[in-house]
Amino acid sequence: MMGKLAARSLRYRIGGFTATFLALFIGATLVMACGGLMETGIRNNVPPQRLAGAQILVTGDRTHVVQTGKKHKKKTTPLPERVGLPAGSADKVRAVPGVRTAVGERTFDAAVLGGGEPAKAEAHGWESAALTPYALSSGRAPAGGEVALDAGLARRAGVGPGGRVRIVAHGGSAEYRVSGVATARNVPRPTLFFSASDAAALSGRADSVADIAVTLAPGADLGTVRKGVAEALAGQHVTLLTGDDRGAVEHPEVLQGGEDLIALSGAVGGLVVLVAAFVVAGTVALSAQQRSRELALLRAIGASPRQLRRMLLGETLMVMAFAAAAAWPAGPVAGRWLYDTLVDSGMIAETVEFSQGWIPAMPAYGALLLTAVAGGLLGSARAVKAKPVEALGEAAVQKDRLHPVRVVAGLLFLAGTAALALVTSLVLHGPMAASTAGPTVMCCAIALALLGPWFTKAVTVLLHWPVRLLTGAPGRLAALNCRARAARMAAVATPVMLASGIATGMLYLQTTTAAATDKAFTENLRADAVITSAAGGVDPALLDRVRALPGVTAASAYVTGTGYTEPHDSDEPKKGLPLQGVSADGVAQTLAITPSAGSLTALRGAAVALPESVAHRIHRGVGDAMRLQLGDGAVVDVRVVALFKGREGFETALTSAELLAPHTTTGLPTQILVRGGAGADLAAVAGPGMKISGRDAVTTAHAHDSRTQASVNYLIIAMLVGYTVLSVVNTTAVAVGSRKGEFALQRLTGATRGQVLRMMTVEGALVAVVGLLLGTVAAATTLVPFGMAVSGSWLPSGPASIFMTVVASGLGVTLVATLVPAWVALRSRPVEAAGV
Repeated sequence: MMGKLAARSLRYRIGGFTATFLALFIGATLVMACGGLMETGIRNNVPPQRLAGAQILVTGDRTHVVQTGKKHKKKTTPLPERVGLPAGSADKVRAVPGVRTAVGERTFDAAVLGGGEPAKAEAHGWESAALTPYALSSGRAPAGGEVALDAGLARRAGVGPGGRVRIVAHGGSAEYRVSGVATARNVPRPTLFFSASDAAALSGRADSVADIAVTLAPGADLGTVRKGVAEALAGQHVTLLTGDDRGAVEHPEVLQGGEDLIALSGAVGGLVVLVAAFVVAGTVALSAQQRSRELALLRAIGASPRQLRRMLLGETLMVMAFAAAAAWPAGPVAGRWLYDTLVDSGMIAETVEFSQGWIPAMPAYGALLLTAVAGGLLGSARAVKAKPVEALGEAAVQKDRLHPVRVVAGLLFLAGTAALALVTSLVLHGPMAASTAGPTVMCCAIALALLGPWFTKAVTVLLHWPVRLLTGAPGRLAALNCRARAARMAAVATPVMLASGIATGMLYLQTTTAAATDKAFTENLRADAVITSAAGGVDPALLDRVRALPGVTAASAYVTGTGYTEPHDSDEPKKGLPLQGVSADGVAQTLAITPSAGSLTALRGAAVALPESVAHRIHRGVGDAMRLQLGDGAVVDVRVVALFKGREGFETALTSAELLAPHTTTGLPTQILVRGGAGADLAAVAGPGMKISGRDAVTTAHAHDSRTQASVNYLIIAMLVGYTVLSVVNTTAVAVGSRKGEFALQRLTGATRGQVLRMMTVEGALVAVVGLLLGTVAAATTLVPFGMAVSGSWLPSGPASIFMTVVASGLGVTLVATLVPAWVALRSRPVEAAGV
């Protein structure tokens, strides 16, 4: 019976059910899209391109395992640098039965000069060209002093077989004769090939190879050969890859990107479910309030609370079924759009294959069902529990009682907000504080939403007299309406609070983090110029030539990397301890680091200088020995030669460049920091393919990179805010659209359309101001402690225009969502509308 009644209700209450449908549909679509991103990150499929012809790829094991402190508990992370293999390993693999060829791969960065900006490319030995396969469209294979270019590079440089081209590689540049032009399908990355001897010299690692590409003899069994290769290399830390996993050898950056994508999609999906629950609950509750007369009548003629609950829940589930059907095709489309956006931002490599099967739909539908049921039960709880005698009275006068469970939950979330704020401001420092600062605004928003009628009524009372004084008779009537309908007003103000709180908190969280990172980088850099290479690495011999220039007061090599303390420091970040490799002579003048103990001039060879906070955690001082595992897995014993006061949250240890650089993928310093000297002289000494950047250009480029990386977070914020803005429109339109009878009664007693619209304008503005004030409070619970943790200031960093835009947008959306339904409602004749 109640099911039939629920089905018939859908026909006559299109407005309310459309609002619920949109809330559920968009929520399910976003969760399904996030599920697609998570599946993409979990699978992390990177189909091979250049090495597609190799059935097995052998590479160094990039798995870093640490003990977490709990018994038998370990965690693994990918090492950030490429792990090489001994060159002799290829001979061992070649001897395995069933192996036809085993090519020891040389892989390094290069750049082709000519035709404008240097064209960055990936360089290899010609022996690996057959694995794609590359075919020579003209010319022949390269010999010593020659190079074969792919068609795109040859076209860009304007050369062909027999021509000469200058190529930057391994920190220097030289002219090579073009021996031929090679073409291949499905290899978008620019590629060039040297002879085997030139590739070994230019890679800088004559005794090691990047990987071993194995092809099988006809009829050989893949599993048997793979087992044989593993046995031949027993004792070496290697990884054997087949299928789509082979692509990770060509694109090693995808290993870390997969973990980041899983974490991002999980966090966003959880936030969407949380916001959706409040959006749906608010929409259903408001719809139930508008139907209070109908529900009261049903209670008065004998319907039980259980029957009413079944009817309202049945209506919500029917709408959910339509939303689920619409989300099935929309989810993958949204997921693909998100994937493309993340690729454009650089968070995901374009080579990662987007994957979205039926599996992400299951948690999306589970979240949809949970949201619909929870939102329906919470939204209708008050409407169905009224006693039959009191129900008709409550239909005329809405009471502001809150359920005890809702009150307790709201107070618990307020306590959680206070706890998170204290942890952010007192325990964590630097960007790490964002891990608790982000959830703080959501925790506070949930508390304000649960206790909405209380806070809404309190703010309305404070604004009552100013509104009456400033807006006259329409304002007085609007203020009285808001005070009399505190519960209904709270349902409309809550999404405004959610949207403004999330937008203000999250946006200023990003700008504050970016400002703190930029400040730390700028304050640490004393160099007047920075020399970099188009191919990524700088020849260490260039350092002495730069120092010999007139006017140069100091110069230092510079390279960044990662280290892991052994035994493991439990407070060490998951991605390890950031390292900077520098030159002992010149580091004091090019970087703003002043030792509190020891001396930076001793930073030579196997030496390290530690921030005081890190040294305190691992109980080390000047002169003590310690062990570090570097980014390529190599373990080195180093001696602590200095301590310095690092910037909290940005702690980075210093090592010598000669120690750190060989354990990076490039194998060379990436920059030379220069104090003093003229730009023209530096360019002449640096030579072709080197770039000289002034201090301002370097800091500007760093700031640009920081904001590019933050663009992903801005996308997430836009999604959440857009969803909550939809809720603002939904709830406001439903609330105003059901007041035809009230408007008709006002017009029958002498009010004009203009007077009613002016009253609704003031009422909409008052609701928006209440929501914006509460949203500002929610944002402040995040921004004040985070600002104290990052910069020592309780004010966030960032332009005031962000807050002004949030305020203007919130006010504008609320007024439009209020006045458009009011104008539509006023189009009816008062006598006809009074019977609604």
